[in-house]
Amino acid sequence: MTSEAGPGEVGERRNVSDAVGVVVLGACATWSLITATVHEGRPEGVLLAVLAVAAGYAVGRICGVLLPVAAPCAGALAGLGLVVAVPYLAPGPQIVAPLGHAGATAALLTLCVGAACCAAWAAESSAGRFAMGALAAAITVTAAVLGSTSGFVTCTAVVLCSLAAGRMRSRGAGIAGLALTAALVTGLTWAVAGNALPEGLTTSLEGQLTQHRVQLWQDALHLAHRNAALGVGPERFGELSTTATRTLLSDGKPHSALLQQAAEQGVVGVALLGASFCWVLHALWRSARPTPVVLTAGAALTALAAIAAVGNALSFTAVSVGAGLLAGLATARPLADESPQPEAGLRPRGDRLTP
Repeated sequence: MTSEAGPGEVGERRNVSDAVGVVVLGACATWSLITATVHEGRPEGVLLAVLAVAAGYAVGRICGVLLPVAAPCAGALAGLGLVVAVPYLAPGPQIVAPLGHAGATAALLTLCVGAACCAAWAAESSAGRFAMGALAAAITVTAAVLGSTSGFVTCTAVVLCSLAAGRMRSRGAGIAGLALTAALVTGLTWAVAGNALPEGLTTSLEGQLTQHRVQLWQDALHLAHRNAALGVGPERFGELSTTATRTLLSDGKPHSALLQQAAEQGVVGVALLGASFCWVLHALWRSARPTPVVLTAGAALTALAAIAAVGNALSFTAVSVGAGLLAGLATARPLADESPQPEAGLRPRGDRLTP
């Protein structure tokens, strides 16, 4: 089996991936402005999130080239320090009841573990790999110490996926598996909101998710059905949700990125959210970084997508910046014009990959 793609063609494909990213993020910002104009919404939150992802991605692309080990290590340490020093991840008055900020904490810790594991795979010495692996283990333990059960579970999952990535023969199969995982979590969230699951399973999930969260999801789905085209406008869910208005200390969020997009920005908003995740997976697939680095970052970002599907993690700027940073680190181009890393079982021969 051979591959005819040379360095020039590979570089062109990466340029296409970058252009697609610009279009997708630009479309997310533009659509939020359109829906806000129609319904007198407040698009600032969406615009800030898009800017945070773009800024983090740009910094990650630069630092990933110059400091492929030190940059993800520094990012992991910075994220861990932020979680410990600023437990609520945001200044000012905090709303901790009834759902709180647990999802954001879990998401940031998961991204930190992903960055540490990426640094471990990028390290050339055994000592460096051991140190970065120990950092990933320490972050996972910290999640347990802080009482973040979901964070401990997702951090552990990322570490295990990273170990498995070292034995993957095909990065494409790994990326496909991550996409399928995200799709399953998304479908399950929508099914819970629509009460489409068997009664026993629904009751079990409500016990884990809390009835209040499920009621918020149902409100969001109801608003989405009534306003499928344009939604009700950014940041207007809290005003129109029956459950949110009856809650004493509501943060005005449905605690699901998917359902928030559906309720506030309609079908197009949901499509753009899905396109953003697909673009990230495509960029990772085309990345010139080693396959273990790519799949580790993909696992962490997929875990983030799962957390965001059942929580309000993406409402925190630190999480958005961290997601963009990790994606940028894992897709950074080498300074020299090189071909992508050959997959396991293939060795380079000229401009071809030969078994």
